[in-house]
Amino acid sequence: MAYIKSRKHAVARAVSPFGGVAAATLVALAMPAGAQTTNTLKEVQVQDSVAADYKADTSANPKFTAPLLDTPQTVQVIKEQILREQGATTLTEALRNTPGAGAFYLGENGNTSTGDAIYLRGFDTSSSIFVDGIRDLGSVSRDVFNIEQVEVVKGAASSDIGRTAPTGYINMITKKPKTEDSFYGSIGFGSADYKRGSIDWNKSLSGENGIGAAFRLNAVAEDAGVAGRDFVKNKRWGIAPSIALGLNSPTRMYFDYVHIKQNNVPDGGVPTIGLPGYTNPDPVALGARRRTFLDYASRVDSSNFYGTSSDFDNVTSDMFTARFEHDFTPNLTLRNTTRYGKTSQDYMLTSFQGGGLATTGLAPAANLGYLATPSALNPYGWTVTRNLPTNKDQENTVFVNQTNVTAKFDTGSVGHTLSAGVELMRESQRASNFYGAGYASVGTTYAPAGSWPAANLYAPNPYVSGYNRINNGTGSKGSTDTIGLYVFDTVKFNEQWSLTGGLRYDHYRTDYDATALTLATTRGVQTSTIAPTNLSLSDNLFTGKIGLVYKPVENGSIYAGYSTGAQPPGGANFTLAAAAGTTNSAARTDFLPQKAKTFEVGTKWDILNKKVSLTAAVYRTDVSNEVVQDSTTLQYYQTGKKRVQGIELGVAGAITNAWGVSAGFTTQDTKIVSGPSVLADGSGALAYTPKNAFTAWTTYQFPFGLTIGGGARYNGKLNRGTDSAVGTPAYVDAYWVFDAMASYRINKNVDIQLNIYNLTDKDYVASINKSGYRYLPGTPRSARITANFAF
Repeated sequence: MAYIKSRKHAVARAVSPFGGVAAATLVALAMPAGAQTTNTLKEVQVQDSVAADYKADTSANPKFTAPLLDTPQTVQVIKEQILREQGATTLTEALRNTPGAGAFYLGENGNTSTGDAIYLRGFDTSSSIFVDGIRDLGSVSRDVFNIEQVEVVKGAASSDIGRTAPTGYINMITKKPKTEDSFYGSIGFGSADYKRGSIDWNKSLSGENGIGAAFRLNAVAEDAGVAGRDFVKNKRWGIAPSIALGLNSPTRMYFDYVHIKQNNVPDGGVPTIGLPGYTNPDPVALGARRRTFLDYASRVDSSNFYGTSSDFDNVTSDMFTARFEHDFTPNLTLRNTTRYGKTSQDYMLTSFQGGGLATTGLAPAANLGYLATPSALNPYGWTVTRNLPTNKDQENTVFVNQTNVTAKFDTGSVGHTLSAGVELMRESQRASNFYGAGYASVGTTYAPAGSWPAANLYAPNPYVSGYNRINNGTGSKGSTDTIGLYVFDTVKFNEQWSLTGGLRYDHYRTDYDATALTLATTRGVQTSTIAPTNLSLSDNLFTGKIGLVYKPVENGSIYAGYSTGAQPPGGANFTLAAAAGTTNSAARTDFLPQKAKTFEVGTKWDILNKKVSLTAAVYRTDVSNEVVQDSTTLQYYQTGKKRVQGIELGVAGAITNAWGVSAGFTTQDTKIVSGPSVLADGSGALAYTPKNAFTAWTTYQFPFGLTIGGGARYNGKLNRGTDSAVGTPAYVDAYWVFDAMASYRINKNVDIQLNIYNLTDKDYVASINKSGYRYLPGTPRSARITANFAF
């Protein structure tokens, strides 16, 4: 059994240098706030925060019709205080607080996953990320500077949000204006030239007795490398102004705008050669059980960068939201939300995978990996073949209008808490294609784009030339229009028994148009052909959930729940393919929607004067209509069935006024019920899913202004996917990572915070690609110091 031990820690990503205009902006905003509190900002008395602000009693989603204590489903809320204490700056880092969730998958073959590529309970959940209940499209890394809390809903949940991943979704709740004046800012520096500055300024515009108008501004600037990695860079800035009217009245209006700009250098990973589990890929040598020079190859430096100086990942995101709320009575509220969002990503990443092996003293064979070895006796002359870059010029847009009504009423002795609504959505994607290296025929090669030179295995040089990025004039565009209707109700029979249920109907239509360029050279004459594709698919989806809750006492509940989910062909990228007989694709229009159903039994308790929440659940999710690929014929069939089941435990809150704890543990027992194995070792489990996972974070506040804290994360062994690669590691070994934090309040307005990540300098892998040729190495021990200002 192959395995892997290396280093990859989801250390807080390097933050941007807060210099130049950004620094001047922060100083300009901060100085008036501090120097003119009597005229500009009403001073807020800042005291040591209670360590217990880790517990949430309700969801910010109006579709949840009961408090979390009485909700028959696993819902975890990650609050802003934990994110600040941990120095978490992205959604991926925030999800370190959710056991079993993570970016474990590096990509397929030469492609590399970008952004928040999250796996949750055995399935890719990156297309099921929402902002205030509206889907957020694009494979980008999301900053949390404007996020109040992150809600993770586990289990089949299409009744909540429509089409979705089979095992849950992630909902990011944005910050909204308030009637109290406040200012919060931070400036941080750390390892790998980490620099980050942020502000959160809230200003009341109507006075204490007004109707409640307020303005809020959140902004961030970040520029940094990644500790332990050469050349990789994360640089971004964002601004999020918002205004609210009528906060003290029955009619409220919110207007929000978010603009984010990213200019990053992406990471294609590091070769797995030399790691435990890597063997000679020569099938002759393997069959004869003899060892050659490849078996003794040294591990490469995990800081090596195998891309080029031309690689980039540029993202521009704009999102405008208008929300209207009106209380007809204290028990009847109407909400309407309209959003337009656009995310553009221009991306080029050079990676390596596949290719031949040219050697001296080793017989050639198929699938020999990515090495070129001019001299078998000189490993330092070995090279890896750089693939043609993965190019992406893509734009995602979303236009949504949601109308929701919540009501509380009684029918006789039975109480109801009802939420119903209609959602009108258009989600679309446009993408451009680029020339490849060329097409060879009759000894002639057509190569308009060229290619990159190979990289030295042990000393890669990113400053190379040879490839020209040229748009070939073709591309694709797809859109999905959806009309969704839903109703949820919590029926309270008495103080002990309640029933929560919901139904949703979606009618969707997906349209897909594409053009593809085919190049050919015949008798020295080059020709090109553009082939169009025009496909449509429409259908209806019915999903629901139901759960029975028994409360033996007022602060505890025992429940059993059932929910369903559905994901139509085309997924979140709107790509369709023709039906059987004309194409071989997982997105064929004759395939049915993927279906999921989750059974869950659990209990929830609020203890220690309701300051601490304890949760425990046993769950099972069955997924059917899975599209699987036959390993021999490579044809796709919709015959797959998969299962993930286990237990999940959680605790969050304040054990004392000074001691706060947030922790979770899960088991994920996965199984291929029917269909071929998806794992490199041929076993019947799911890929990129640790069997056991644990996460914890705790802080303690001393009375003299010092706070200390620490965290631990454990991910058990996880298997990678499978393809034709041989000799590469089949799974990633389990690992523990420990972090620490200390902060000291200098006065009521300023505190200094130190975060140390990966205290033991653990060497491990966070993600590996499907072939096992590449992995992302762990970040070594690193640190960051942050000055926080509050007025």
